[in-house]
Amino acid sequence: MDTILIKALQLILALALLIILHEGGHFLAAKLFKVRVEKFYLFFDWKFSIFSTYMNWWRRLFRKAPVPRKPNGEYEYHGTEYGIGWIPLGGYVKISGMVDESSFNENDSQKSFWKQLPQLMKNIIISNSDVKGESWEFRTHPAWQRLIIMLGGIIVNFLTAFVIYAMVLFVWGESFVKSEDMTYGMKFSEQAKADGFRDGDIIIRTDDEDVPSWNTAVLQDMSNAKTVTVLRQGEEVTINMPEEISLLDMIEQPQYAAMRAPLQIDSILPGTPAEDMGLKKTDRINSINGIEVKDFNDFQNALIALQKALPEKANFGDSLKARQITLVLNDSIVKEVTLTPQFTLGFANALPYEDKISTKTYGFLEAFPAGIKYGWQTLSSYADQMKYIFTKKGARQVGGFISIGNIFPEAWNWQKFWLLTAFLSIALGFANVLPIPALDGGHALFAFFELITGKRLNDNFLLVVQYFGMYLLLALMILAQTNDILRLFNL
Repeated sequence: MDTILIKALQLILALALLIILHEGGHFLAAKLFKVRVEKFYLFFDWKFSIFSTYMNWWRRLFRKAPVPRKPNGEYEYHGTEYGIGWIPLGGYVKISGMVDESSFNENDSQKSFWKQLPQLMKNIIISNSDVKGESWEFRTHPAWQRLIIMLGGIIVNFLTAFVIYAMVLFVWGESFVKSEDMTYGMKFSEQAKADGFRDGDIIIRTDDEDVPSWNTAVLQDMSNAKTVTVLRQGEEVTINMPEEISLLDMIEQPQYAAMRAPLQIDSILPGTPAEDMGLKKTDRINSINGIEVKDFNDFQNALIALQKALPEKANFGDSLKARQITLVLNDSIVKEVTLTPQFTLGFANALPYEDKISTKTYGFLEAFPAGIKYGWQTLSSYADQMKYIFTKKGARQVGGFISIGNIFPEAWNWQKFWLLTAFLSIALGFANVLPIPALDGGHALFAFFELITGKRLNDNFLLVVQYFGMYLLLALMILAQTNDILRLFNL
């Protein structure tokens, strides 16, 4: 329970920070061009909010007369309302006059949205001279200003990631194990072995690019490379990469290539099957269900194989049966144990090469270009993976809040927290730049269209595509949360 709480706290803190910064980017850009911002909310406040106040709350505090209301019962604008909602799925700023919602026929408000669609789609493109409204409304401002306002949050996300990476490099430096120091070499999947790799190989080059140290970004380079050069028993061997392999294939568990690690128990996690069975730091695990375990990679791969062997429509009983395993310890001790629902035993393995870790330090000014380079590589890798999202295999990899929370460490570690926060900032920025209606990228696309053509899309059309975008986002959110639930029960 403690580990779940720590992961949850890290997730909430990271998301809250990034939401405030993202929406703050829109807010500052809107204020720069004198566009009215009615609301600034962390989390969503459907029906009610946990907390809310106004910029000029001190005026309202001493106001004797009630705040004036419009004929429809809403309060007159008297400053930006700041608040915290109760639905932790994001946040928002409400900018005045994004579209003219009064253009809907109120008499048809009870009709089906789809029945109204033909009427709403009339006269999609209009002249800028047809736009009416107040000077403080978003829709009355020039296209270039609206474009900046809509890109404000995305720009802040990327800048936040670059700054965080820079500060992490400045404070902690960059730690790595040089390729020539990886005496255990790499562990490869069955597919990689079929392509020509062998356990113990050390990857030193992808095409003509040297690999000074191992990290998961090397997998992306391998997926795009024609050849990979390895060091095998002191000799260089060049392997031709298959043309059809993708990054998604490489990161699927077990990974195409991973750093090889001896199995050496470092600590036992409390409240786990490992503690219940009396596992000790000095124990050696020889086999799982009769399958020999030579290193920690073999141990992990055996557990992954158990999970992947579950039938497609597995139920809880199937999962429970698959998690009942037989271990052989210290060459002769046989233990029957049931794994956790996540197919883990509950121990931490000792990190390899602790005595061979090199750390590159950065000065304050040096850290910024290094942070930008680090952030750009992360963004490039993330964008490369996103192209698989609409494939069957890619859709199954989509995760929701449980998946995001699980990437945080079980014990609080500020360095890892900031690195993961920077990664989430890049992911949030990239997701919002996609040209999907209801996202910032969709609004930016419409403004860019106006800049190029000198014409704009009418409000009816914008409302239609806004609904469409919301439906699409809702479908993606349902997919992500459903995948999380299925993984939680190993279905």
